[in-house]
Amino acid sequence: MAIDRSVVEKAAGLARIALTPEEVERFTGQLSVVLQAVERLKEVDTEKVSATASVLPILDVMREDEVRPGLSVDEAFANAPRGGRDGEFFRVQQVLEDRP
Repeated sequence: MAIDRSVVEKAAGLARIALTPEEVERFTGQLSVVLQAVERLKEVDTEKVSATASVLPILDVMREDEVRPGLSVDEAFANAPRGGRDGEFFRVQQVLEDRP
C-alpha cells in the first residue's frame, strides 16, 4: 500500500490530530519506510515456524483477584482540569460531529 499525503491527513483527522504541512510530509515519508519494512517480512520463509502468540515463555499469568479500596471521589477528580467537574461527573468537551 502506498502512503501519500491524503492517507496521512485522513489518519490525522480520524485521530483528531492537527498536523502542519511539514509534519504531513515528514510522516508520509516515515510511514512509507515502515510499510516497506513490513513488506520485506513477506519474503521470510515461515513455513516451518509454528504459530505463536508470544516468543517469550508465559508462566502463571493469572493472579488471584483481591479486593482493594478504590479512589474516593476527591482523589478521582484530583487531576481533572479546572472546571472539569460537574458534581460527581467529569465535564468534557463535546466531540460529537456529523461525519460523511
